[in-house]
Amino acid sequence: MSDRTPLARARGLGAAHGGTHHWWTQRATAVVLVPLTLWFAFSLAALGPADHATASAWLAHPVNAVLVLVLVAAMFHHLHLGLEVVIEDYVHSRWVKFATLILQKFVTIIFGFGAAFAVLKIALS
Repeated sequence: MSDRTPLARARGLGAAHGGTHHWWTQRATAVVLVPLTLWFAFSLAALGPADHATASAWLAHPVNAVLVLVLVAAMFHHLHLGLEVVIEDYVHSRWVKFATLILQKFVTIIFGFGAAFAVLKIALS
């Protein structure tokens, strides 16, 4: 027996009513990641066997720094959304799912801020 109304069952909405937003956000970050990843890969390939000073100078350019920061933000947000779906779909114990989701969110936030900090440190030095 479900405590959902017949209308909610007919619409197929879950408890959070956010499945569509989650799906669209993941697709939007994927679309943003395609050109940014291609730009980043071609930029690194163009640098070739550059030394540390050349690579740092490349990243210190404002356009490159901003695009790398957008790449990092989109990548970690996309990672977070994807891992969240995998955990929700394949972890069945409620407390393990809850703990894993909290840990996953914490780790992606820490690594995302760490990556952004590294880019800013190089770009602003």
